[in-house]
Amino acid sequence: MKISRLLHAVADYLSGVFLLLAPWLFQFEHVASARLIAILIGLMILMMSLLTRYEGGFQKIISMKTHLYVDVFTGIFLAASPWLFNFYQEVTIPHLLIGCLAILFGLFTDKNSQEEKEQHTLILKKYRYGKSKSISRR
Repeated sequence: MKISRLLHAVADYLSGVFLLLAPWLFQFEHVASARLIAILIGLMILMMSLLTRYEGGFQKIISMKTHLYVDVFTGIFLAASPWLFNFYQEVTIPHLLIGCLAILFGLFTDKNSQEEKEQHTLILKKYRYGKSKSISRR
């Protein structure tokens, strides 16, 4: 199962905004560490999305491969943060939910753009055509 890069971009922006709003939506704004982690990771997701070379990026500086690695590690950190920072008794759902989604999207999103796939196919066709041509001459 591959997740499209476009769907990944939409999920990034939605999860970033969700994390920014989560302290007030889930009423844990009084838990400083939970609030700070949600806001910082939400901002990081949005910034990384704006700078990634994918369908949702605007500046296209960060490679998709790097983006996906960061997603997995961020997801692990976010999902574990309620226990790492000892706020699991007050709030876990937003951190755990978005953390797990980040891990899944990081692992299952297609790394190559449609243009890269077409270019790869074109190279393979040229290579095969060149090979068969040189073989038939012998």
